[in-house]
Amino acid sequence: MTESWATFGADLHLELSAGRGLRAGLTEALREAARSGRLAPGTRLPSSRSLAADLGIARNTVAEAYAELVAEGWLTARQGSGTRVAERARERRSAPAAPVRRPVRARTSYSLFPGTPDLGGFPRAAWLSAARRALTDAPNEAFGYGDPRGRVELREALAGYLARARGVHADPERIVLCSGFAHGVMVLAKLLRARRVREVAVEGYGLDVHRDLLTAAGLRTRPLEVDAAGAHTQSLSPASGAVLLTPAHQFPTGAALTPVRRAAAVDWARSTGGLILEDDYDGEFRYDRQPVGALQGLDPGRVVYLGTASKSLAPGLRMGWMVVPPALLDEVLAAKGRIDWSSSALDQLTLAEFIRSGAYDRHVRGMRLRYRRRRDELVAAVGDRVAVSGIAAGLHAVLDLPPGGERAALRAAAWQDLGLQSLSWFRHPESTAAPREALVVGFGTPTQSAWSATLAALVAALP
Repeated sequence: MTESWATFGADLHLELSAGRGLRAGLTEALREAARSGRLAPGTRLPSSRSLAADLGIARNTVAEAYAELVAEGWLTARQGSGTRVAERARERRSAPAAPVRRPVRARTSYSLFPGTPDLGGFPRAAWLSAARRALTDAPNEAFGYGDPRGRVELREALAGYLARARGVHADPERIVLCSGFAHGVMVLAKLLRARRVREVAVEGYGLDVHRDLLTAAGLRTRPLEVDAAGAHTQSLSPASGAVLLTPAHQFPTGAALTPVRRAAAVDWARSTGGLILEDDYDGEFRYDRQPVGALQGLDPGRVVYLGTASKSLAPGLRMGWMVVPPALLDEVLAAKGRIDWSSSALDQLTLAEFIRSGAYDRHVRGMRLRYRRRRDELVAAVGDRVAVSGIAAGLHAVLDLPPGGERAALRAAAWQDLGLQSLSWFRHPESTAAPREALVVGFGTPTQSAWSATLAALVAALP
């Protein structure tokens, strides 16, 4: 007969003191577990029969230890409720030190940090439906270690979506799944080092975490100046073995790489044998401009295309992908490892179903409308005071400020309990371009309910 969890209770790790009788040792071990808090008040203990079987001792020994601790007040025993750690045991623990608290302010905390979508907009019901269908249809082998490229179902779904929505030449066999953009960069940095590359060109404004990943792999980063036409790809050096670009929507300035500079990047890659690493982090979100296709479409043999679900769905999914040139596939897989180290197979199957069912497209369209409204409200609220740029696409805007305005705005934002990021924070430390005073405002970050108050706090913080 199969025994239920209620019969056996939870697993319980106990260290019995050597040299003491079994009952005394068990009693002290249970008492200490309750006293120290390792067994929290209310925790249900295994039945005496179950614990006796686990420890290889007589059931009466466990029953006597339980009875003694009930008498002392460490445990409670009720018919139908089993034996539990008593709530009063909490009082026997030392009181924790009082936490250090910041002064209480009248307003709640708001955030306009860029790089995060509205997490409250995650499509829970649609995702749950897709997860149920994916789990029902999942083959048994999906629960194994898996192909290092990731689940074929997701690679096939992504190949169709990326070709349709982003103009990517994507063969499912050349798609390699990873746990986000950072994971992809780590794999590619390892590959570049194996190829004896020593330097990677990066945009003069960008995320320091990406530069740090390259540096940690032993690669020097060389900054490219960035202006309204995107990165100065015409300045790429033969000394660089690769270049990391955000061509559709430069992060954080918001510029789109012009056709001339796209061509210059591809010409550089062809003439030097270098690689272009394309970060297409928010390509789905464009507003009053035609979609800017992926750079990869110009030369699939020289561009590694990287995308994620971090902006379109949520960064917590840890879901990303690389579309790899045919000649690089074996090297990428060798750098990644022999098994799939990316997100779980069930999450991959769920995203595949989410895309195939059309739920992904519906979600992106809905969020695009929400973010566009926010962008328009942001421009209406601050456009008569500061110049706003980089807003044709994406989830953030750049607010240009007069000299000294950046520091003043950050101080004022602190008083408003508002999280803001300055443009200078993203500047490459070796950049020789003249610094630009501005704020990078992530209007996608607040939840829908917090948006109005967050926008008001921003307006109050501007000089």
